[in-house]
Amino acid sequence: MTGRRGGRAGNYAYLFVILFVTWLGLTSSLHWQELVTGGFVSLVLTAIFGRTYDGLGLPPISLKRMLYFFAYLGVLFVEIVKANFDVAYRVLHPKLPIKPGIVTIKTELKQDIAKMILANSITLTPGTFTLDVLGDTLIIHWIYVRSEDPEEATRRISGRFERYLKVIFA
Repeated sequence: MTGRRGGRAGNYAYLFVILFVTWLGLTSSLHWQELVTGGFVSLVLTAIFGRTYDGLGLPPISLKRMLYFFAYLGVLFVEIVKANFDVAYRVLHPKLPIKPGIVTIKTELKQDIAKMILANSITLTPGTFTLDVLGDTLIIHWIYVRSEDPEEATRRISGRFERYLKVIFA
């Protein structure tokens, strides 16, 4: 038992669902042959990788977490698009208005997997790159440093992401 609600069985079920939904997304088919094959492959992969997945410390599934997860994906998509336009503007501008630098931001996330998802979300957003995660501090390279104050930098860089991740990984 892992000590969290749902325990090991819940995590195995969670992994199976993720794998099966991924299978459905990749095959784009609801034919019974595809469903049976996808179920079998997902079951085998769950049996093989279940212990590894169990060690990640992912929270059990709940409706609230799923809603926040999909909202998070929407926010991530919007932030990536906005950042792409911002970087394109800077590249195409005749004076190349950049002010690169390294800033530190703080996170209230406790789980390593949550911090990893936050760091990767920041890196996926053009103009920012996560260099390192040290405890509750993330070291970020920012293409245009708007503030060197850690609180302001945290608000600008990770605030929108962390709000959702706190609920998902609570």
